[in-house]
Amino acid sequence: MSLLLAVAALTLQTAPDPAEAEVAAVLDRLNQASSTADEATYFSLFTPDARYVGTDATEHWTMPQFRAFAEPWFRRDTAWSFPATDRTITIAPIDCRCIAWFEERLDSAHYGETRGSGVMRLTDDGWKIEQYVLSLAVPNDKADAVVAVIRAPD
Repeated sequence: MSLLLAVAALTLQTAPDPAEAEVAAVLDRLNQASSTADEATYFSLFTPDARYVGTDATEHWTMPQFRAFAEPWFRRDTAWSFPATDRTITIAPIDCRCIAWFEERLDSAHYGETRGSGVMRLTDDGWKIEQYVLSLAVPNDKADAVVAVIRAPD
């Protein structure tokens, strides 16, 4: 009997968290929708009051602002593609299990390795993105050169 309990306990410890899988599925759908220029699906994955923080210092947008920026991209066959190569999802340790945050390594044909991170909330319509931050992954040994370019006068 104790062997059965040990196997059951091990199974519970290694079983994937269904909430984490649901959050991952939303993030995968986000990339799929942008890769196929499916604007309706892409923006349906955000809460109405979500914020999007892009790679440029000026890119701190509400959803209407971000949608206006992105509209021309979604008129093409593909808007952009940032598939995840690695991802960490944390479900907040609160009773409702209704808040998650994530960080992921992304691959971009244009930018190379980038990072995506953010916060999601469980709504009546499933998990939705509250905040998404896209950032460039700058190697530490190249950071001074990047800062010098940014600080250089135009």
